[in-house]
Amino acid sequence: MKIGIIGAGRIGGTLTRKLTELGHDVAVANSRGPETLKALVEETGATPATPADAVAGAELAVVTIPEGRVPELDPAIFDELAEGAPIVDTGNYYPGRDGSIEAIENGTVESRWVEQQIRHPVIKAFNNIYATHLLEEGRSRDHRGRIALPVAGDDGEAKRKVMELVDQLGFDPVDAGGLDESWRQQPGTPCYTKDLDAEHLCEALAEAEHAHAG
Repeated sequence: MKIGIIGAGRIGGTLTRKLTELGHDVAVANSRGPETLKALVEETGATPATPADAVAGAELAVVTIPEGRVPELDPAIFDELAEGAPIVDTGNYYPGRDGSIEAIENGTVESRWVEQQIRHPVIKAFNNIYATHLLEEGRSRDHRGRIALPVAGDDGEAKRKVMELVDQLGFDPVDAGGLDESWRQQPGTPCYTKDLDAEHLCEALAEAEHAHAG
């Protein structure tokens, strides 16, 4: 599958490493330009790109940049995705890093805000696990206690594709509901960075309290 990744930080770099290992055709971009990605490209065989080039024709895109930088993305670049390509948002809102985002402070779910900025639907995934665990803790399907990851979104087919990718990466995908329910996997909730199996992840999602999220 052709995958475009915007962001080469901890999660973006990890996904680049893991997805190229799986044989996917990965193009990766950051804010500093393709020439700054030499080490990651040499390690993984991924293609260095601008954000626009990374997602052009991609069958799946990943936006994995600080929340405060999302408005800097040109929404038009996502018009060039392959038809039906999901856009995965891995982000979390940290006011100390991102500055105060009024809409989120006033209750807009983080990924719904991202969706509004890029003007395309998103699927929320990979935001509640440490990058090192995403890199190192994937296991086969028959592994007892396999870590589960929540996947939230409104488009059932797009969510299915992302859940398949989660499984390929060695984690149990759990349908976490629509995008407006994705607050249940944000920082401050019972499932955030807890490495739960599927049964306990479902319990944690159900136990989440909105006042403690974010």
